[in-house]
Amino acid sequence: MRKTIASLVAFTALTAAASAADLPRRAYTPPPPPVPVFTWAGAYFGINAGYITTTKDSVTTAGASPFNDGVRAGNRPAAQALPRDGFTGGGQIGYNFQFTPVSGFVVGAEADLAYTDLNRTRSTTGRLGGISTFRQMGDSLGTVRGRVGYAFDRTLVYATGGFAYGAETYRGVFQTAAGQPTSYGSSSRVETGYAAGGGIEFALPTDSVVNIFHSNAVTLKGEALYYDLGRRTVPLVAVGPGVGASAARFRNDGVLGRFGVNYKFGS
Repeated sequence: MRKTIASLVAFTALTAAASAADLPRRAYTPPPPPVPVFTWAGAYFGINAGYITTTKDSVTTAGASPFNDGVRAGNRPAAQALPRDGFTGGGQIGYNFQFTPVSGFVVGAEADLAYTDLNRTRSTTGRLGGISTFRQMGDSLGTVRGRVGYAFDRTLVYATGGFAYGAETYRGVFQTAAGQPTSYGSSSRVETGYAAGGGIEFALPTDSVVNIFHSNAVTLKGEALYYDLGRRTVPLVAVGPGVGASAARFRNDGVLGRFGVNYKFGS
């Protein structure tokens, strides 16, 4: 009896196994691909262009010796307006770190260098006919700044500030009513100071037509900065029939607004 039951059980198991082998296999369904998550983290480079103008637009002059009383006599200006403005354009590189994906705080650093068309010459004629001419030229402005902002997915709002430098040339010349020089001074140097401001940046789709470098993202930004490179005193020493000496004090600060495009690589 036991042998008969065991034989039936074995037969049943073999039959079930054979039937299972004949069943069609279930097809493997891969999991859906992960949804891309945008992040501002990574290195980037780009270009920018905009408008720059000075904010404290005057040069002050004073006699530097007892023999020069042209300012007191009204023959030389105690202050001469010297407004400057023009085009600015250049490039930047930087790196961002984002604490959380999609939205969250972003910190980074950026360095830029731009051409500036800040050239202006002004002349005035004094009470006794003396001609006073001042010229200030700014050819470049660069910054190395930190950035702190908050990302709303593909939109980044940020504040920025740090070191600034620029190439400046200062000149002053005093002439007689007949145009003969009596005093002259000039100085060319790289001035240093600080810059601060803020901006907003927006990331375009990766397959944007402007993504010529096949980067992870292309971003567009608008930015405003205030810069201050300090003051510079230039001695105006006597030449020709001139006597004594004067000193001209130039100021060097302003604001700029610019737009830019960045190509981001990394994450």
